[in-house]
Amino acid sequence: MSWLTNYVRPKIRALVSKSDVPDNLWAKCGNCGQMIFHRDLAANDKVCPYCDHHMRLTADERLKMIFDGGSYESLALPETVQDPLRFRDQQRYSERLKKARSATGLDDAIQLAFGEIGGQSAVVAAFDFRFMGGSMGVAVGEGFVTGARAAVERKAAFIGIPASGGARMQEGILSLMQMPRTVIAVEMVKEAGLPYIVVLTDPTTGGVTASFAMLGDVTLAEPGAVIGFAGSRVIEETIRETLPDGFQRAEYLHEHGMVDMVVPRKELRAALCRLLDLLMVPQAPSTVLETGAQVAQEAADEAPVAKEAAPEQAESGEATESERAAE
Repeated sequence: MSWLTNYVRPKIRALVSKSDVPDNLWAKCGNCGQMIFHRDLAANDKVCPYCDHHMRLTADERLKMIFDGGSYESLALPETVQDPLRFRDQQRYSERLKKARSATGLDDAIQLAFGEIGGQSAVVAAFDFRFMGGSMGVAVGEGFVTGARAAVERKAAFIGIPASGGARMQEGILSLMQMPRTVIAVEMVKEAGLPYIVVLTDPTTGGVTASFAMLGDVTLAEPGAVIGFAGSRVIEETIRETLPDGFQRAEYLHEHGMVDMVVPRKELRAALCRLLDLLMVPQAPSTVLETGAQVAQEAADEAPVAKEAAPEQAESGEATESERAAE
């Protein structure tokens, strides 16, 4: 045994122990493969500085990013039936829920928050992909409906930020029933005269795309986000054709009219502030156009006054405009 093995190596291990080095000190970009220091990545809102790849955010990170001052009021999710089908595949569904809650600290894949964005009141329903792939089950559907009701009660805008793989298979038909429920929730917000804005993030697929995610008054998307119903491989096998490059990406959907704007993450808050200023500020009474019925009623009210004024003008010897034209 040399002195290097007996003395130097143990000293080096003691100086640099695993407990002193955090596991998340560096992050690898999933697009270009570059290693990024965790502080630089956080300062850039989890956007790769080398290739502009937008990495996934947690629901809490998104909420802090868009609300004024990063502060908001969390809205509790209503209690729902747990494991209604007593589903089991490789493990029990109830065990999957426990593990997801322990890992994320969330009750389910959706988080509701109320606050101000650019001084305008807003309720935000943000999905967290870490919780079972952001899948939509009964709890998520009930949470989305609760968010819509809160927006109507507080006369606030409603903003949906999906990040989901679709319906939750462990809840079967009950998860599919959340699709029409979320559609009804969106209509409730619109009937109240309040704006509904959607921010599509990576990924937005399955039953989420086929329901509330495509019903926004204004639909925004993050660059490079995967947005679609079925996967590209399934589509290719079904239609037996090669799909175009960038199919189901945010930029492709924007070019084909499915998305209104593709907004980089650093510009998202400013874009939401502008939209809410336009959609939430009521018009001044002087700028409101009169309807056809109002114009017709005013004309009918003025007609008798004009008829009474005509004889008076004749008695006073004043010539009418038509008489002057005849002369």
